[in-house]
Amino acid sequence: MAAVLIAIPELDFDPTEVAVSWKVLSDLGHDVRFATPEATPARADEVMVTGRGLDPWGFLPGFSQLVGIGRVLRADDRGRRAYAELLRAPAFIKPIAWTEIGGDFDSLVLPGGHRARGMRQYLESAVLQDVVVNAFRDGKPVAAICHGVLLAARSIDPATHRSVLYGKKTTALTWSLERRAWSVARVTRFWDPGYYRTYREEPGQPAGFMSVQHEVTRALACPGDFLDVVPGTPDAGIKSSGRSRDTATDERPAFVVEDGAYISARWPGDTHTFAKRFSSVL
Repeated sequence: MAAVLIAIPELDFDPTEVAVSWKVLSDLGHDVRFATPEATPARADEVMVTGRGLDPWGFLPGFSQLVGIGRVLRADDRGRRAYAELLRAPAFIKPIAWTEIGGDFDSLVLPGGHRARGMRQYLESAVLQDVVVNAFRDGKPVAAICHGVLLAARSIDPATHRSVLYGKKTTALTWSLERRAWSVARVTRFWDPGYYRTYREEPGQPAGFMSVQHEVTRALACPGDFLDVVPGTPDAGIKSSGRSRDTATDERPAFVVEDGAYISARWPGDTHTFAKRFSSVL
């Protein structure tokens, strides 16, 4: 059994990436612990939990309870059930603070989320970046999914002045998936068109420059170290669709990259497979 630390922000993490990872690893016998900014229980992005606010009428009082498109874009039933269970878990209710993270864990999980309100605190934390650097330096297994890969990419080892992902093969939330979700939500959630973009391009920057994929790629040794589904490979269609999600018994929709003790994945639809593969590393 390994001691697994999941670092999360106070608000707006993705419910599936955190709860399903916790449930899979716990069910496989690992001791999963949590760390939050102030050692207080965290909360996921409620839009991703409920789907409310993803329809064109979502800003109207009373009407937001009517969920249409939000049923497709929110966490699926497995993710929602796992999150409801997580909220009652003792380790989740009593996390440690980011500043209290020491060396008493065997492995580290970096989940994602996209809502800027809570995620920027997480992605820009110098405290967490130091934790990530130390985990890689000590040879501990690290798993990162979606925006969690961006946190790893921003973690610069002072000994090399390079990202801990330099020289690694990785995936992350792809620009294709990020752009597709953003294209839908900026129409259906027109009053908050940047909801799916944690960081937006500045004037003069090309489209996608501040996407997760492109920022992560800039931290790597070469662009080819960022991996995505190769067209024509088995199940490439469902892996790239953005509609099919994996389950505990069906890995076909998932795309997970393994590079030694480092595991990465793209989005909530990869999470069951991501957590199982990480358990095999542990």
